[in-house]
Amino acid sequence: MRISIRFKWTALISIVILLAYIFVSVLAMRTVQSVASVNEINNFTLKLVIGGVVVFLLGIVLSFYAVTLVLNDLKKINKTIDDLNKKPDSDSRIKLRKRNDEIYDLTININKMLDRMQAYTNQQKEFVEDVSHELRTPVAVLEGHLSMLQRWGKDDPEVLNDSINSSLQELKRMQSLIQEMLDLTRVEQIDSAYLEQTTEVKPLFTQVANDFKMLHPDFVINFDDDIREGSEVKIYRNHLEQVLVILLDNAFKYSADRKEINFAASTNSALLEVVVQDYGLGIAKNDLKRIFNRFYRVDKARSRKRGGNGLGLSIAKRLIEIYHGSLEVESVVGSGTVFKIELPLVQVKPEEEQTEKENETEK
Repeated sequence: MRISIRFKWTALISIVILLAYIFVSVLAMRTVQSVASVNEINNFTLKLVIGGVVVFLLGIVLSFYAVTLVLNDLKKINKTIDDLNKKPDSDSRIKLRKRNDEIYDLTININKMLDRMQAYTNQQKEFVEDVSHELRTPVAVLEGHLSMLQRWGKDDPEVLNDSINSSLQELKRMQSLIQEMLDLTRVEQIDSAYLEQTTEVKPLFTQVANDFKMLHPDFVINFDDDIREGSEVKIYRNHLEQVLVILLDNAFKYSADRKEINFAASTNSALLEVVVQDYGLGIAKNDLKRIFNRFYRVDKARSRKRGGNGLGLSIAKRLIEIYHGSLEVESVVGSGTVFKIELPLVQVKPEEEQTEKENETEK
């Protein structure tokens, strides 16, 4: 048999009030017995009994009212959760009058949790839809070439060769897309152990700059290194390198006639600041707000031709944000694009700084 929590708590509170009244009454009765006559004691006893009944009844009414107020709020919470169970993508939220108590704080936290859950659900739906859309094109191309070869193309060496090359190109694009999707999934599930790692900045930036100079000998790469010796940032080395590779790779891909890239890094007392600048096609103002969205491409045909899947910048921004940094972009159509990274430096303790100065003096 199910008993409502309203009646349980009403009964409990009323009994506690009655017991407290009885305890006070007993103390009062002992005091009266030592100073009053029998008639006065009897009158006092009658008043105590009547008072006890009144207090008990008032206790029931007031406790029932108080418990009902609390339960009404819980009913609203329960109703909202029931609505969400019936319709998971519903935007229903708990609505309570603003006040300063624990129930209101609880509803605020639940609403925030529901907002996060809905955001994750929407992201997942968008991700599946985008992946399906992105895979549809290469699959359709492969199907078209294979169907053509099956019907008549295999007998024509030129058509056969073109179909094989196109199919291989689409397969490489699918492979690249799948790899980037895996990278994006890993970014969302970074092991907490990586979050505590630190990376010395100067050697990594020097290595990345030299790598790209070797890969793109036809470009002028201006590497401006203003990094203080020994500076470290709290980020896993491979993650920082991945971000730099994504930004520099984009700069090279979308450069136009002027084959020049500016790559600058500097440190101040608190931050590592990085700038990657190209003099390429640039990005329109309307597109700037969305270039960090998954699968977003300013010009899909142009991006596909250059091998872009629209995931690199999304991965880069998420990685930087996980390590409490920022990634911003500025661009002018026809003039180029500038990406700026800021990451907090690992602060050196005074005694360590003194030791470093002494070592430098000895050198």
